[in-house]
Amino acid sequence: MRRLAQVIRLRPDAVDEYERVHRGVPGAVLAQLRASHLTNYSIFRHGLLLIAYLEYTGHDLEADLAAIAADPATRAWWRVTEPLQEPVPERAPGEWWHELPEVFHLD
Repeated sequence: MRRLAQVIRLRPDAVDEYERVHRGVPGAVLAQLRASHLTNYSIFRHGLLLIAYLEYTGHDLEADLAAIAADPATRAWWRVTEPLQEPVPERAPGEWWHELPEVFHLD
């Protein structure tokens, strides 16, 4: 199992809308996340900063992420959520959510 944490910013005028749409994430989007071996997925908010935590239980993260990106329901969901977000300056080229390094873990 691999733990992942990511960060992105919310647009200042998008907090209420972002939280509203996340109270009803489409079932097809959730099903694709599960089919791509993502579990224990949470998004936390601190001011305008969003921090995502998830666990990956598969064997080919790149292929599973590609399957998520190719999923029509997920692509439709991203058309709703992406305008509400803005990447952090530290992101790598091609990153939307910036992956954070793990510096400590207690089992």
